[in-house]
Amino acid sequence: MSTDTTAPKRTRRTPAWLSATIAILFGLFYAYSAWSGLGNLIGLNSAAQGLDTSLSGFGWGVLLVGVLAPVVVFGLAFWLGRRREAGPQALILLAGLALVSALALDVYVLGFSFGSLIV
Repeated sequence: MSTDTTAPKRTRRTPAWLSATIAILFGLFYAYSAWSGLGNLIGLNSAAQGLDTSLSGFGWGVLLVGVLAPVVVFGLAFWLGRRREAGPQALILLAGLALVSALALDVYVLGFSFGSLIV
């Protein structure tokens, strides 16, 4: 006489306020990265115009990636971590921030070799 009474598995969910707080805190870092990418785009475009030339197509592409990548990666990381607990959600957002930082560093390296970005 065995009765199989298994209780439904309950998953712990992060409270909405904690999930929003984590997303907002990481979102500030992503926004800073996007803002610095926009500053690079404007600054290097002005520097190129000061030299009576313009940015090449490659230059525009690299600099636009520096602006758009933080927004896209944050959206993807937020979407992947939306139904997870607080720890995994923060780790996903942190991994995305590391990716954005690596891309920003690549943009800075290309920006310092300014000759490859101008026509």
